[in-house]
Amino acid sequence: MAEKTWATRLPKVQSKADQAYESLRNAIADGHLSPGERINMDELARNLGISKIPIREAVKRLESEGLVTSRVHSGVVVSHVDEKEMRGVFLAREAIDGLVARLAAENADDRLLSDLDRVQEEMRAALRTGDTDELQRLNSEFHRHLAEASGYSILSELTEQLLLTIRRYRITAPMDIDNWAAVVVEHDVILDALRRGDGPSAAAAAQAHTSSQAGHEVEAGK
Repeated sequence: MAEKTWATRLPKVQSKADQAYESLRNAIADGHLSPGERINMDELARNLGISKIPIREAVKRLESEGLVTSRVHSGVVVSHVDEKEMRGVFLAREAIDGLVARLAAENADDRLLSDLDRVQEEMRAALRTGDTDELQRLNSEFHRHLAEASGYSILSELTEQLLLTIRRYRITAPMDIDNWAAVVVEHDVILDALRRGDGPSAAAAAQAHTSSQAGHEVEAGK
């Protein structure tokens, strides 16, 4: 039987449910939809120009990720992020970031190091101007590069989910500029270990970084 090579050439088309999911997910992450806020599915369907069926599919996916909650009398609302949950998020990040950094050190190449150097320079520039929104974006980019370098898509997906939860938490408990300055220094330690190809040191630096930030962020949210 002839191999169906045509199947590999089909373009990847984003479904309406995927579009609705990304629209809602970004709105939640950016704080446009606040914790406890009800999601009006009729209005969302009109705004996106689609039926409510893909909206419902997107909501089910968001609910499985813990980003929204279905309530009997309130409909679908954006989930809250509390201090107890954040402690669990940082515990998970400490374990995953350590593993990601170790694997990234083993796989580090010139491209990865160049990307991380660029992110660090841009973070220093944002520090000088006090642009915390840009610092937030660049911090996520730094950790995404590490996760991608681990070589495992599941680690990238877990990293993205944890970054999103922390991003939501920082809307109500923003980091100050001194804390962002500490983040840049801690990133430098991770990057130095990557340059040496030292997996254990990279893992230790990543875990120390996450532990340090957990102390700042959970305390800030009280």
